[in-house]
Amino acid sequence: MADDAPAWDLYRSFLAVLEGGSLSAAARALGIAQPTVGRQIAALEKSLGDAALFTRSPGGLRPTEAALALRPHAQAMEAAAQALVRTASGEADAAAGAVRLTASDIVGAEVLPPMLTAFHEAHPKVDIELMLSNRQEDLLRRDADIAVRMARPTQGALLAQRIGTTRLNFYAHRSYLQAHGEPRTLAELAGGHSLIGYDRLGPPARVLKALGVPLRRDLFSLRTDSELAQLAALRAGYGICACQPGIAARDANLVPILTDVLGFDLEVWVVMHEDLKASRRFRLLFDHLVEGLRGYVGS
Repeated sequence: MADDAPAWDLYRSFLAVLEGGSLSAAARALGIAQPTVGRQIAALEKSLGDAALFTRSPGGLRPTEAALALRPHAQAMEAAAQALVRTASGEADAAAGAVRLTASDIVGAEVLPPMLTAFHEAHPKVDIELMLSNRQEDLLRRDADIAVRMARPTQGALLAQRIGTTRLNFYAHRSYLQAHGEPRTLAELAGGHSLIGYDRLGPPARVLKALGVPLRRDLFSLRTDSELAQLAALRAGYGICACQPGIAARDANLVPILTDVLGFDLEVWVVMHEDLKASRRFRLLFDHLVEGLRGYVGS
């Protein structure tokens, strides 16, 4: 790195201001004084040729075009810094240290907790940082160390283990069916029933193709991009919603709907950067998740 390159703490303050929208919010998030954040932003701007990164507005500090262009590079630095801390938190051959695991909201909240509990009991010195996101985190950039994914990985330089497939069927609560009846055809489903589905983030093209039926946002009477909110509404009897059988099986009141014509398969994968396979704690969690998820998809 060049001698005059900005230090990491300047970029850390920059990202905190981007996230919080003000110097005071960034200072609270970082646990430092507000004037310190202000000086660091000024120092970063000076090191970048006096490029303005923020402008003042009634709603706080607004990022300039220069700041928006800088953001992904600063985020990459942040991910690398966090990965360095995790890697240094334990010896390569020790079952101790931190591991950052990412999964979708529904898998992280509904599927993984029993597996992580068992892992913690067996390896109490391994700290797990669980990041729930429906975004495909970049493992090559070390946004996370291990990922549970419901689609085939596309990046190279990854150690990827295919677990199998889980079916995504549609379900309704018994209370909903008692009040509204059970649809027997796709036409009945689309024409007279309350459907729970997406709001802004539509399903991937592969899902639409697998369903074989037109799926539009306006078909849903409850729209949310949170899979956990969809599941909660399904359990409350709001309407009909897609759900993994392994999750639906926990509630005897959830009844599968039109399974012969409606539903699709999701591939289940466990993935990590191949450079981590020599580190014991990463490999222990990777193998534990492979075993646990095989039991889940096979149940």
